[in-house]
Amino acid sequence: MPLISVIIPAYNAEKTIKETVQSVLNQSLSDLEVIIINDASQDATVEIVNSIFDPRIQVFSYPQAGANVSRNRGLLHSKGNYIAFLDADDVWVADKLACQFNALQENPQAAVAYSWTNSIDEAGEFLRRGSYISANGNVYAKLLLLDFIESGSNPLIRRDALEAVGGFDESLLAAQDWDMWLRLAARYHFVAVPQPQILYRVSPHSMSSNILRQELASLTVIERTFAQTPPALQYLKTHSLANRYKCLTFMALQRNPERNKGLAAAKFLGRAIQHDPALLRARVLVRVLLKIAVMILLPPQQAKLLLNRVERLSNIDAFLGYLYLKDS
Repeated sequence: MPLISVIIPAYNAEKTIKETVQSVLNQSLSDLEVIIINDASQDATVEIVNSIFDPRIQVFSYPQAGANVSRNRGLLHSKGNYIAFLDADDVWVADKLACQFNALQENPQAAVAYSWTNSIDEAGEFLRRGSYISANGNVYAKLLLLDFIESGSNPLIRRDALEAVGGFDESLLAAQDWDMWLRLAARYHFVAVPQPQILYRVSPHSMSSNILRQELASLTVIERTFAQTPPALQYLKTHSLANRYKCLTFMALQRNPERNKGLAAAKFLGRAIQHDPALLRARVLVRVLLKIAVMILLPPQQAKLLLNRVERLSNIDAFLGYLYLKDS
C-alpha cells in the first residue's frame, strides 16, 4: 500500500501533463501512487500519460464532470494514508512531498501541511512569488481572511481528515479549494513548510481565469462559512469580503488587457473599497485606477503596449502586496 496518493484531474492537458507527472515521479519521497482522472479529454492527454512507463501511475477515464468530481473520484480510487492533489498544469519541486510529510510527522496534531507557491506562465517562466505566509496550528481565523494556501496543488492532507469533512463540494464552480481548506481548518491544525515548492501555472484557460464565476462562488463560500462560524469571529466577515474583492481585482488586472476585464476590475475594486475604505489611502490605488482606465478605454493591443511601458516604472503587483501586508 502506498504511503501517499497523488490525484491529478486532467482535461485536455496535453501541453503540460508530462511535466506535471514527471514532477511527481521525481519526488525524493517515492512511496506514492499517481492517480490520473481523465475527465473526457479530447486531445492526446491519455496517450502522453500512457507513454510514461512507471508502475506507480494509474489512469481512470470518465465522462466529463469537472475538477471537483474528478478529485473526489480520485480519492475513491486512492489507497494512501496521505492525499495530495495536483492540477494537470502545475509543477512540484523535488522535495515537496518529503518536506510536507516530515512536517506532519513532527506535528502529529496537524492534518494539513502546506508550502509556499510561486506562479509561472504558460512557458514555465517565473511570473511572481506568492504570499509566502506561514501560519501554524489553528489557522481558521486567518484563512477566513485570506486563502494563503493559494493553490489546490499545494497541501498534503491526512486521509482520515479529508474523508471526515466530506471531500470537495461538487456544486461549486470555483473557489472549491478555499472551501475545502476552511472546512479542514475548522476541525484540524495546519503546519507550514516555509519554502516555495509549488509552481502554479497561470494561463488564459485555467479555471481561475473566469473571474465572474470566481466572484459568485467566493460569495457562496463566504456566506456559507460564516453561517457556521462562532460569534466571536463574525466581525471578520467584512474583512473577508474586502480581501476577496482585492484578490478578484488583482486577478482581473493580471489578465490580457481587455475592456470586459477592466470593467470587472473596476467593479471589484469598488466593492473592495466599500468593505475596506482604508483602500482609498493606499498609494498604489492611483496606479491600479490607471491600469483599469487603460484597459477600459483603449483597444487591447494599444492597452498592452502602454501598460508594458508603464509597468516597467511601477509595479502593479504592489496591489497584491498591500493585501498580504495589511492582513498578515
